[in-house]
Amino acid sequence: MNEIRVFSPATVSNVACGFDVLGFPLESVGDEMVVRKTTKKGLVITKIEGFELPFEISKNVASVSAQALIDCINPDCGFEIEIYKKIKPGSGIGSSGASATSSVYAINELLGRPFNKLELTNFAMKGEFIASNSEHADNIAPAIFGGFNLVKSLHPLQVLQLPTPKDLYVVIIHPQIEIKTSESRGILPKTVSLSDATKQLSELGGLVHALHTSDYELMKNSLNDHLIEKHRSKLIPHFDELQSKSIAAGAIGCSISGSGPSVFALTRGKDMAINVESIFKSVYSKSNINFATYVSKISSNGVVTI
Repeated sequence: MNEIRVFSPATVSNVACGFDVLGFPLESVGDEMVVRKTTKKGLVITKIEGFELPFEISKNVASVSAQALIDCINPDCGFEIEIYKKIKPGSGIGSSGASATSSVYAINELLGRPFNKLELTNFAMKGEFIASNSEHADNIAPAIFGGFNLVKSLHPLQVLQLPTPKDLYVVIIHPQIEIKTSESRGILPKTVSLSDATKQLSELGGLVHALHTSDYELMKNSLNDHLIEKHRSKLIPHFDELQSKSIAAGAIGCSISGSGPSVFALTRGKDMAINVESIFKSVYSKSNINFATYVSKISSNGVVTI
């Protein structure tokens, strides 16, 4: 195989109580990428469609990740990359993570899969650093492994795959404003209170147990963020209204996706998801801010060949 086309999903990270450690991928929203072998060694980006991104190898998330893999194995060929970007950069649904995972997955497939998923996650994190000035895997791991993932450790990297209840849906609203991950991280406090940290640990433990037992009531009681949401929500217009109305209507929980501005809600079943989507649309239709909404199952596959 000398050419491959892949789909890499958008992802929701943090998931309210899992700051920097928890995430899941969407089934129906993501990027596409074509990668082909070349006889000339090296790496080149030949096409970018969808959004404006750098062609320079050292500045593009996809190529930085790919270069980390190439430097490790030193193949006797080169690679061309075409990026078909459908996730807007700065959207909060893992745009950079999708780019980073697409390139390493595709090249690994073309080389006969010399690396496992955990190693691919490590390579992709090098690209994620370009976008956020920090290496974190809560978008990368779900995009590679599929389903709910908990990043237990970065050094050494350890990823735990968690069960995904079969009738769990996610609703996303993406206000068309940009919040850079690096800026969103910059407004966070350097220290937090012991009581807030204890609450957050309790919520995360409850959510993990709820996923294992498909306990939706426990899930609803656990999707609370005591550390991050109160700071980042100030950057997202109408966040409080989105959250309060969706939960009142029956959503399991509602919080910020990644660093924002996207907001997600989890629901039990597609009908409730469609109802929550209509609430999200109603809230933002009263504003002068353009927006997009998505309803999706949670993907069990992550990045795939198409």
